[in-house]
Amino acid sequence: MSYSSIVGSPSSLPGDDFKYKINKGFLLALVPMMLMSTIFFGLHSLRILVSAVITCLLFEYIFQKFVLKTPTTLRDGSALITGVLLAFNLPAGLPVWLIVLGALVAIGITRISFDRFGANPFNPILLSWLFLRISFPAQMTSWTANITMADSFTGATPLGLVKEGLKSGKLMATVAADSRIPSYFDMYWGNMSGSLGEISAIAILLGGIYLLWKKIITWHIPVAILGTLFIFEGLFWSLAPGSFMDPIFHLITGGVMLAAFFLATDPHTSPSSPTGKLLFGAAIGLITILIRNFTPLPEGVAIAILVMNGFVPLINKRTKKSETV
Repeated sequence: MSYSSIVGSPSSLPGDDFKYKINKGFLLALVPMMLMSTIFFGLHSLRILVSAVITCLLFEYIFQKFVLKTPTTLRDGSALITGVLLAFNLPAGLPVWLIVLGALVAIGITRISFDRFGANPFNPILLSWLFLRISFPAQMTSWTANITMADSFTGATPLGLVKEGLKSGKLMATVAADSRIPSYFDMYWGNMSGSLGEISAIAILLGGIYLLWKKIITWHIPVAILGTLFIFEGLFWSLAPGSFMDPIFHLITGGVMLAAFFLATDPHTSPSSPTGKLLFGAAIGLITILIRNFTPLPEGVAIAILVMNGFVPLINKRTKKSETV
């Protein structure tokens, strides 16, 4: 994972000095989430972040120096950002050995291996998350309760509580009234369970606005993802309010906002044209809301991005052709 969707396709990516400047800006955008995760998860957050960053840096050095025998790229900051974003997709109580394994997958098996052949078709952080989620489902869904939560809150995420309530046959009004579900203010601020980087919508928005202001990313993918999710969930909710939560709930819970600004915009795994980015983002938003509402999984944005990563070459081919006509 590195820099932004604005720099174009992998074949046109700039040199190490420019990568360093872009990654420095990207890292600054992640600072609000680092602060909020530390406030709400305490030492758990620092343990996850430090472990993920150190192991990603170490694995990048080892693979490039001794396996690929190429110059190391630690200076450009890509491995550092990979470590932070990997940590942001993990629950606060995850054991260190699983963090090390996740870093190995993100750096060694995906990013370094694919880069050896000149392409990185799938987001390495989300591939690492998917590997851990499939291989260790219990650990990856054991949410550590927020240290500032009221005693009545459990460690379960709001999306998980809603899915649990609907599965038991309750109407949405009853599910939403569950005392274990935080208020919208708490969810917007970050006072809820979830992975380190997904809990605070305000922190993600601050980071996302900074990326847009610095032109490190463009608006197309975030707006398409969040807008499509809002429109379709709003439609479902208006037609059957007893079975669906309102669209605001879906925007501020789960990993959709983190994904929209910081994961789906990876230039190696997203389209290069404005039209392609809009199509890519809209498809991610639609797949996410369909998974959330119509499958046993409470969350779906990571899977949606990985699915659409596979269609990027086709999207690039079609949109570039149409935009040159």
